[in-house]
Amino acid sequence: MSPLRGLWRLVGGALPVRAALMAAAALIAVALAAPRPVLPRRVFDGIVVLDITQSMNTLDTLLDRRPVSRLAFAKAWLRRALAQLPCGARVGWGVFTEYRSYVLLLPVEVCANYAELVASLDRIDGTMAWAGGSEISKGLFSALRISARMPERPAVVFFTDGHEAPPLRSDYTPVVPDEVTDPHGIVVGVGGDELRPIPKYDPSGQPIGIWGPEEVMQVAPQAGSREPERAPSSPVAVGTEHLSSLKQPHLRELAALSRLGYVRLERSTAVNEILQDRRATRRLPVPVDARAPLEAIALALLVFVIGPRRRLPDGMLRLARRIQSYFI
Repeated sequence: MSPLRGLWRLVGGALPVRAALMAAAALIAVALAAPRPVLPRRVFDGIVVLDITQSMNTLDTLLDRRPVSRLAFAKAWLRRALAQLPCGARVGWGVFTEYRSYVLLLPVEVCANYAELVASLDRIDGTMAWAGGSEISKGLFSALRISARMPERPAVVFFTDGHEAPPLRSDYTPVVPDEVTDPHGIVVGVGGDELRPIPKYDPSGQPIGIWGPEEVMQVAPQAGSREPERAPSSPVAVGTEHLSSLKQPHLRELAALSRLGYVRLERSTAVNEILQDRRATRRLPVPVDARAPLEAIALALLVFVIGPRRRLPDGMLRLARRIQSYFI
């Protein structure tokens, strides 16, 4: 005796054929009403901060087999990620330049605001920068400080290449602000491993060449000077600070100091490695689409009814076929 036929004999007495068909029809009717019960679920709830300093214009990433800037690569990945996030996830945008971050859009629900999220993401570029510095550690801590002051305490996902400008002194140790007591989020590294020229743009976003060694501060400010971003020092035409690569060791150190995760962004990076990672998600009441489980139960009932191939009255057979057609 087949296992299915044996199961039918066990259940057949308690669950008559007519009752099974009516239950399947009722479940399908409920599914057609598209119920969305609110249930707790882990979803992304955070602010994505994009580094818009000039090193992020370096062309060392590939998109559709063409070299693109680090910023363009990060934005393209985020567009795809938005389409894969479940309803109930909340996304906001921020930018970083000089030594602090700035929130452009507070976290909003992704499905109800998808078009607005994509449109605002597309408009983020280097022309929004208000200064030329790139002090990554201070920018990250600035974003964490903003999150700590918000009642919802959103996660911070910080996309950057880790290129500090001016360079950090060897005796400089980043200090996490005291008010950041429970940080959560991820530092995302963007860029290649080889040093590449940094394109130069004018304030309107037009390319005007590349940065030369004599135009960039090549050594860190002296130990006796004030904060690095205000240090009165002139560029020195030696070194490689006019070139850029992904500074993974520095970003890993910053992530560890901040108690954040670290992920390198690549073409194969999945959404669950960043925007669905436990370090960037929280349990929120989310409307859940209940149609799939209801339809699965209805289909299982039909399998029990017509699976053993028993003879059914013509009326019940027509009903079973009509219900079965819903799934075909």
